[in-house]
Amino acid sequence: MATKENSFAHRTVVEVDPFIPADQQKGLHNRWHPDIPAYASVKPGEVFTMQCVDWTGAQIGNNDCSDDIKNVDLTKIHNLSGPVAIEGAEPGDCLVVDILDVRPFDKMPWGYTGIFELENGGGLFAREFNSKAAKAIWDFHGVYASSRHIPGVRFAGVSHPGLIGTAPSAELLATWNKREGALIEAHVNSVPPVAFPPEPKGAYVGQDLPAEVLEKVAREGARTIPPREHGGNCDIKNLSKGSRCYFPVYIKGANLSVGDLHFSQGDREISFCGAIEMAGVITFSCSIIKNGVEKFAMKQPMFLPSPVDPLYSAKLIFEGISVDLHGDGKQYDMDATVAFKQATLNAITYLMKLGYTREQAYLLLSAAPVESHVGAIVDSPNACVTMALPLGIFDFDILPREEGLTQRNFGQCAIRSDGVV
Repeated sequence: MATKENSFAHRTVVEVDPFIPADQQKGLHNRWHPDIPAYASVKPGEVFTMQCVDWTGAQIGNNDCSDDIKNVDLTKIHNLSGPVAIEGAEPGDCLVVDILDVRPFDKMPWGYTGIFELENGGGLFAREFNSKAAKAIWDFHGVYASSRHIPGVRFAGVSHPGLIGTAPSAELLATWNKREGALIEAHVNSVPPVAFPPEPKGAYVGQDLPAEVLEKVAREGARTIPPREHGGNCDIKNLSKGSRCYFPVYIKGANLSVGDLHFSQGDREISFCGAIEMAGVITFSCSIIKNGVEKFAMKQPMFLPSPVDPLYSAKLIFEGISVDLHGDGKQYDMDATVAFKQATLNAITYLMKLGYTREQAYLLLSAAPVESHVGAIVDSPNACVTMALPLGIFDFDILPREEGLTQRNFGQCAIRSDGVV
């Protein structure tokens, strides 16, 4: 007979409501700063759960119009749950974080993928496409996702946190702000911006703190947009349940924060909001390796990916090289970014031959379990990068045929109310 003795529910250290704006809830923050105190603390080895809002903090709705993507307030992102202190962690230690589970809220079984405006977010092809807001809503059915905005596909997701990391020290924060500030000064008129400096507007810490602390965090706090030495917005799609992360510790307690949960994502998350963004629940267990930074020569985190992965063995692979074949034909010197863009554009134009719009193809390659690899980076002048599109996610045959491809009508994804794409 089952007994209650020795059965203990895992503690939830951060609770949120995914339908309430993030800046009206406790236990959340959207800047990195060492003066943000721990919202909760856990013991090494303790299993605990954190609830997360979506990265925008409930700004995006389940509807058929992308005006919310167009008008999203990016000064308020990313909304992270925490920080959570791990008792005994000290600067120089390695924090070992086991991701035990990641899942959407039962009451919110949907997510979204977005193309952001050139002037408000951007994305891999923001300039090439002069990007206008578009989105796809995805419905979750167990491990599978499908979308009314991108018909003909259904795939298994590998849910993971897009953003996870430890708090910086004051010295590390100053380093970030200095080096990123210099980059901004060197590219002052760049659209989209090359980096985002501290921005008091939109800054939020969901704790009852003295006004001077809140003002300091708003004034100095690093934006959460890029990955850095502490982890951050790495968007590694295989950090699903069963993964292990190794983070450098910079302050007492480590102060772990997490957010930007994804139901699924392709390699590179190309459309800026390129994963299937979701609100949800993540379960952890943490341990500490004393003096791990020195023991492992850590400059940045290390990861042991999950053994859980969708089984899509058959793939159509698109190649890209360091030549702008979709643009002016310019030859670049071993530029892997140019090569990746060309591989992606080759895939997009192929999907358009099948009947998808450019926007649908862009969103699909961002959200589906697409794989990308650097094939070669030693054969001057061209780097070679590949993009592998799983055949099994489609409910029809997409392979090249002698008679050509059959073009279908898949409609359009959600676009702006003014019809501009």
